[in-house]
Amino acid sequence: MSVDKNMNVLIVDDYTTMLRIIKNLLKQLGFNNVDEATDGSMALEKVKKKSYGLIISDWNMEPMTGLDFLKHVRAANEPYKNTPFIMITAESKTENVIAAKQAGVNNYIVKPFNAETLKSKIATVLGDF
Repeated sequence: MSVDKNMNVLIVDDYTTMLRIIKNLLKQLGFNNVDEATDGSMALEKVKKKSYGLIISDWNMEPMTGLDFLKHVRAANEPYKNTPFIMITAESKTENVIAAKQAGVNNYIVKPFNAETLKSKIATVLGDF
């Protein structure tokens, strides 16, 4: 099965420069249907209104963190129980990785990262493209 690059992708980060960087990297990889949210609560509102095939979220945000957003997404029955979710963070602490895994994250990216890293992380959750 090939990856549908026309799927809706949601990126969540409270730092607008980071949103722009991720969006540009996704565009380079061929993903053009990208929505943005600046914190977990805004992202939660977006997932209630639209279907996403991939969610990429920063961890450290206020008032709702990426981890809290992930927990909400996974707690909801459908359609997001199994949606690929990639967490991005500057924190590489083992306990953070474990907490994210326990909450149901599919993959984890430590900042800074490049297009190749993003592509390989996406490929592990969606398949090669």
